[in-house]
Amino acid sequence: MSGTDYQEHYDGPATAYEAGDRFNDRLALRETRSSRAPAAIIAAVLVSLICLYVLLEAALKAIGQPAWLLEPRDFAAWLNRLPENVPTLILGTSGVLILFAGLFFFLQGVLPGHLHRHVLPSRRGIAVVDDEVLASSLARRARTRANVTEEQVLVTVSRTLVEVQLRPTSGIPVEASAIQSAVEDELQRSHIDPMPEVRVRVSTSGVVGQ
Repeated sequence: MSGTDYQEHYDGPATAYEAGDRFNDRLALRETRSSRAPAAIIAAVLVSLICLYVLLEAALKAIGQPAWLLEPRDFAAWLNRLPENVPTLILGTSGVLILFAGLFFFLQGVLPGHLHRHVLPSRRGIAVVDDEVLASSLARRARTRANVTEEQVLVTVSRTLVEVQLRPTSGIPVEASAIQSAVEDELQRSHIDPMPEVRVRVSTSGVVGQ
């Protein structure tokens, strides 16, 4: 085998693996981040309505018909007289609403919205698990380690934090460090990405055992 043939044989699988990794990364982002489609649709509808209204008023003006809502020339004159022709309260309220609307669309375009999901590694690509399912699994591991019932453990999962709240059975002490180690071990076994921090809170008041 020549050097060129060997290089082509070697680069082929590597390129395929890299392409597969890039595809998995894009797929993971799509499954774990919220879509911006609703914000884009709202913006498109608002802009379309404004354009249609302007077109309608311009068409009515061109054929010599009265304006539907506002005469374009009168509206331009009204804008030119701002802010003297509008009460201060209405003007300030309108400005705040416009500011919030602009800020909403700006943040929708800049910030990555995260869904309540985590990515698990898989031989055939990626696996996505809801935070509720993950919390149920971690709660089962925590209550098994603490030897308590299902009602005594509450687990909440976010992107960067797993919070375990546990009420022990009266007369049976529970070590928070042991529960934390068990939950962290469960997370490491799943190879979840990103790996969240674990916090355990053991209540000082116990539950009467049945």
